[in-house]
Amino acid sequence: MTTSSRPLRVVAVSGSLTSPSRTTALVEAIAEAFGRVLPVESHLITLHELGPHLGGALTRKQLPQVAEDELQRIENADLLVVASPVYRASFTGLFKYLFDFVDQYALVDTPVLLAATGGSERHALIIEHQLRPLFGFFQSLALPVGVYAHDSDFTDYRISDDGLADRIEKAVGRALPLVRSSFEERETIERTLAGEEAVDALSD
Repeated sequence: MTTSSRPLRVVAVSGSLTSPSRTTALVEAIAEAFGRVLPVESHLITLHELGPHLGGALTRKQLPQVAEDELQRIENADLLVVASPVYRASFTGLFKYLFDFVDQYALVDTPVLLAATGGSERHALIIEHQLRPLFGFFQSLALPVGVYAHDSDFTDYRISDDGLADRIEKAVGRALPLVRSSFEERETIERTLAGEEAVDALSD
């Protein structure tokens, strides 16, 4: 990566409704893996904590500030790491509910690493059949390799399987060229806009 004026903003979203959580452990591990190869600023969002603040809102304007702040973090992320436990062959309802409030165009071209946890290997297709179409709607850059973790990959809600650790490293490695390219393009746009604002300020 070229010299950057700021770290990569990584926002990890766990769709788990419980704590402790294997899904939360997974997104944290993926974010940490990016942090080992890039300068990052990570932020974790868990539906276990945020869910009560979403309430029964029908529009974004009805949400409390704590929920609005998290939505803005999602929309301003340079990289999203998202995961959900599998419920009835799909992501949790609250996970979908959260992304229902995200602006339709806020995640265009934003890299998203998809992940999921479940009790059977048959649920691994959630990444391709559920998560990838969701972020396709947002026109996000769904990264090529997702990470699916089985319950047996964890001990006491911590990753204990070397195979899962290897899959995380592979997914991050495959994602790096795309994440770097996206971040450099975003920084170029930010610098251009900052320069235009400076010129406008001088002209005033």
